[in-house]
Amino acid sequence: MSKGCENCAKKGGKGWLMKLFFIFTLFTAIFMGLDQIKDQWYIFDQHKLQEIAQRNIAKYPNDTHEMITHIADELAKEYPGHILTEEDWVFNNAGGAMGTMWILHASVTEYVIIFGTPVGTEGHTGRFLSDDYFIILEGEQWAASAGDLDRTVFKPGDMHLLARGEAQHYRFPERTWALEYARGWIPTMLPFGMFDVLFSTVDFHSFFHTFKLYGKSLIHELLQGKI
Repeated sequence: MSKGCENCAKKGGKGWLMKLFFIFTLFTAIFMGLDQIKDQWYIFDQHKLQEIAQRNIAKYPNDTHEMITHIADELAKEYPGHILTEEDWVFNNAGGAMGTMWILHASVTEYVIIFGTPVGTEGHTGRFLSDDYFIILEGEQWAASAGDLDRTVFKPGDMHLLARGEAQHYRFPERTWALEYARGWIPTMLPFGMFDVLFSTVDFHSFFHTFKLYGKSLIHELLQGKI
């Protein structure tokens, strides 16, 4: 190869690196800008969700299904047009834990789901660019951060906050159901919820059903101007 061709190849390689660096810098700048204003797109209040949950825990202490469906109905009245009240359950495997969920709301910056299991489970919470609020409806959630020598126990009516950027080990020792609310960049949470399917369970039925439900809600919210 002639020196001229070698120089062209070097320049071409440097050109691609500069383009990639420019794209990365631009993307980072846009993300940081949007991250500063994302709060304006939130419509849910975690304390209102906890209040609704606690009210229905007291009303239906011995009927989980009635409790869950009435929570969904109350949320639909509190946030009209933003709650999917039709029950459509799907398995969720993430961080080694397994449960089943009913997506009540999903958009770019928020989601609200009923999540739980009648048989117990445990795993890694994940580490996200979102705040995750876990309101226990039935049973218990045990949680511990790295270095904790004792667990923290959350019981019905309690709200467990997994703050943005943090991670914990958690466990449902037995039958447990919760109302979960996350706010932040929800699409960045999807890989955590999908990798167990790709590399472990191979449950592609649940994989595609989850994307169908999320996509349905996402489009519904975007058409209303909700990001």
